[in-house]
Amino acid sequence: MKDVQLGNWQAVGLVAGREIRTKVRSKAFVALTGITLVLIVGFSLLMKLLSGGSDATVGLVGATAGLERGVVGTGDSIGLSVDAQVFPDEGRGRAAVEAGEVDALLVPAGDGFAVVVQRDLNGALKDVLTVVSGQVAFSSAIEELGGDPAAVNAAVAGAELEVRAIEAPHEYDGQQLAIGMVAGVLIYMSLLLNGQMVATGVVEEKSSRVVELLLATIRPWQLMAGKVLGIGAVGLAQMAVIGGVGIWAALAFDVLTISVSAAVGTVVWLVVWFLLGFLVYSLVFAALAALVSRQEDVGGVITPPLMLVILGYVVGISVLPSDPGNRLVEVLSLVPVFSPTLMPMRLAMGGVPVWQAVMAVGLTAALIPGLVWLAGRVYRNAVMRSGARVKLREALRPV
Repeated sequence: MKDVQLGNWQAVGLVAGREIRTKVRSKAFVALTGITLVLIVGFSLLMKLLSGGSDATVGLVGATAGLERGVVGTGDSIGLSVDAQVFPDEGRGRAAVEAGEVDALLVPAGDGFAVVVQRDLNGALKDVLTVVSGQVAFSSAIEELGGDPAAVNAAVAGAELEVRAIEAPHEYDGQQLAIGMVAGVLIYMSLLLNGQMVATGVVEEKSSRVVELLLATIRPWQLMAGKVLGIGAVGLAQMAVIGGVGIWAALAFDVLTISVSAAVGTVVWLVVWFLLGFLVYSLVFAALAALVSRQEDVGGVITPPLMLVILGYVVGISVLPSDPGNRLVEVLSLVPVFSPTLMPMRLAMGGVPVWQAVMAVGLTAALIPGLVWLAGRVYRNAVMRSGARVKLREALRPV
């Protein structure tokens, strides 16, 4: 009996409130959120503890002490932080190698030097010392020819390659890349977990016949919209808290040295893209889940859209770390089904033109009204039909 007539948004609000209360009171949800926050803070603290010191330490003895600047500078040129330590004699230097205090000891040998190690030489450090060895041999050859090694080295160091770029490239740093990857993981996990929660909730209500009681008071589209908005609101709050705590921990422990405004901007974009991505995929998941009546059948119907989420995530984490400006990723990040996973990564890394960010948001937002209408029709035509799986073609037919 319909004793009370509810307005459209009043009905949606009641369903959304029910979903919010149910999820927030769920021990699994509270535990997952708490564990995630602890892991994020713990990871930031661990990175702080591991970030101190240099990548390698090189000991210098006697005549090799003059190579200190060359060793450190060559290491910097290839991204290896090298600390050089001078010892008064070879005996103390060897003792430091045996004690693990230095990774390699340079001892005079002929016109150059030899390297003393405990067991083997790290590949990156070997590259550095090979370059330094070449520089020593080069200087010796110049002296034998009667030249001035210092003057020649200064001339070589001053030679620069002039590059004339039509478009100024964006400089990416390691922190930007790391933040981009973390953003991708958070978006991916949130869409995966919250989207599937919508699907399983639809089937649970359908299989338990609860949906029949609910639809005696409200319309099918109101029930679907309320479920999506309720779960989405909780997921949105969860994303904001996790992103905010993660950035706070990274800045507090000096793991990140980016500006506060850049960090806040990353969290804001995470929230925006979670909201857009969740609305797109949860509407699709809710509609497709209405086609089946058993929980074990949910995976089969939501797999196709789920593969799009996974594909966007995999492309992002596999391509962007080595090629942040990849053209394929740039194009895919503008496609609404891939934008929620790829665009947050690109935005966190920086260098995204304003028009691309605006276009991606606009295209994804423009898709949502069409999905609301389409998903509403499928949900309305299928949610009351129990038993065998409803064919999508039948669910799309007007009633």
